[in-house]
Amino acid sequence: MRSLTEFFGDNSPLKKLLPGFQPRAGQAWMAEAVAETIANLDKLVVEAGTGTGKTFAYLLPALQSGRKTIISTGTKSLQDQLYHRDLPLISKAVGRPVSTALLKGRANYLCLERLDHADGGEAVIDDLIAVREWRHRTESGDRAELTDVAEDSKVWPLVTSTVDNCLGQKCPEYSACHVVKARRAAQEADLVVINHHLLLADLAMKEEGFVEFLPGAEAIILDEAHQIPDLAVQFFGVALGSRELERLVDEVRVETMPFQQPELQRRIDALQTAIRVLRAAAPRQEGRHQLGEILADIREPLDSLRLALGKLNTAVAEIADASMELDKLHEQLTSATERLALLASDDSWDGLRWLEVNPRSLRINLTPLDVSATLNGLINQGHQAWIFTSATLAVAEDFSHFASRMGLADVSGLTFPSPYAVERNGLVYLPPDLPQPSDFGHTDAVLESVVPLLDMTSGGMFCLFTSHRALNAAKKWFRSNKRFLGGRKLLTQGSAPRDDLLRRFREAGDAVLLGTGSFWEGVDVRGQALTVVAIDKLPFASPADPLMMARLEFIRREGGNGFTEHQLPQAVLAMKQGAGRLLRDQSDYGVIVLCDPRVTSKGYGRMFLQSLEPMPATSSIDDVSRFLAAHERKGAVA
Repeated sequence: MRSLTEFFGDNSPLKKLLPGFQPRAGQAWMAEAVAETIANLDKLVVEAGTGTGKTFAYLLPALQSGRKTIISTGTKSLQDQLYHRDLPLISKAVGRPVSTALLKGRANYLCLERLDHADGGEAVIDDLIAVREWRHRTESGDRAELTDVAEDSKVWPLVTSTVDNCLGQKCPEYSACHVVKARRAAQEADLVVINHHLLLADLAMKEEGFVEFLPGAEAIILDEAHQIPDLAVQFFGVALGSRELERLVDEVRVETMPFQQPELQRRIDALQTAIRVLRAAAPRQEGRHQLGEILADIREPLDSLRLALGKLNTAVAEIADASMELDKLHEQLTSATERLALLASDDSWDGLRWLEVNPRSLRINLTPLDVSATLNGLINQGHQAWIFTSATLAVAEDFSHFASRMGLADVSGLTFPSPYAVERNGLVYLPPDLPQPSDFGHTDAVLESVVPLLDMTSGGMFCLFTSHRALNAAKKWFRSNKRFLGGRKLLTQGSAPRDDLLRRFREAGDAVLLGTGSFWEGVDVRGQALTVVAIDKLPFASPADPLMMARLEFIRREGGNGFTEHQLPQAVLAMKQGAGRLLRDQSDYGVIVLCDPRVTSKGYGRMFLQSLEPMPATSSIDDVSRFLAAHERKGAVA
């Protein structure tokens, strides 16, 4: 077996399998650290900058360790890339047979039983025909195979299962079940690739006393680990939404039709009415609302909903033995009843009750403010190696913020900066004389300072915003100032699926894309198609958000400082994510534009600039012009 040093050295077997592979010291050092951590069943936190090659740096020692390993990714797309591309490549280079498996949540697999009974009407007939044809070709049942059906097609909920509606071993298709087969393969494999949602669902089930469905592992590697604390808050909370209740009403109505009991139908209608009344009584303003502040306005419809839900559950319980489907629906109604009672109670609980209002639905949530103790107990309950890695875990090489949110004590932390020539290929531009982010017309001023850069580059630009309000203001500004685009395409988040917008952006080569939220991370555009990333303001979470307010109050009660311990490090890490969209390859170059005067006027501003080092910063537009001109000339010569 080759040593790690040899594998990542000048004579690496990857050179034959991966054209352009170059030995990187950081990659080799990270691999050594991961190997040692797995061997000692220890814990390690690693921040690996873009270009470090962290995927291979943890895959190789995992494959060579001989220990059963789980690798969890932040997204399903990264999960597929890891399993279908990276893992076969490095396995071939290692030359050692290792059994591997890909495991996703059950909603990603075709449910044969539900497919046999699926009938979504004319709206999904074409997609349903495609799924029925595909069932005879697929071995895995993974819906990612069927690219002819859109990911958000309404057919998928009809032909996949959830924990609530799965019939389990009572299902007539149990022996052919794709979920069961995938889990069996995972139990037998040496290395299993999953995603964070599945990992946290399993950890949450363990906490509640259920038998875990993920295979026991000696090593667990979390890629994109920065997502874990916020995801854990969701998984260890309690929630109930109007869409879930409406789905239950529809399914109960269908399953109880043969009984033709007028009283049962009245109870179904009563629950449906109660849901509509609660939605009508909820605040019209979309977003989060602290439940305590609006409870007086919705208490009566909330009590009516609890009463209607309980009455329907009682009625279904009386006939639950009639079929597996009714028995399952009774379980779901019981769960919903218990959750609603907890969500609507006035009992003290160290968390926040809040209402999320969307255009066509609402959701009541009970969210823990601190999951560090829970995560600590779960991570330390077994004798396992844990490796946490991402490009954004540290604030000025300090991992304390991430470690405290994860409940990690005395954990080793390593930072490997990007091997790219960041100091030569990147520049931070701080436009002078911009208004404060809270001032009227800030977005217009931002765009007026950013669009001159379009005349300096033949490449494209991302304009990243911290709110949908600013995004919409930018869209309006460009509609009134089309001349500044100079014939370039303007692409806006929300006008098409994200992947489609990115494809069009890459193909155009010089487009301007306006985005927020999902465009701040997980977006990879290489080459000259992206040479400017403009960020409208420092990405502090809104202090008016009920969840943020409650978390800051919790930190204050614990004797801490909410701004320095939570808001500031969260914003710095978010900034690193957004800025990380720029330099994605060794030959990439470009400018980060920070359009927030607080970078230079506030003492904490230097932390944001430090997070972008060794990229130099300037307030001179002439410096930006010279920088881009030099790189454009260099690219033309090359």
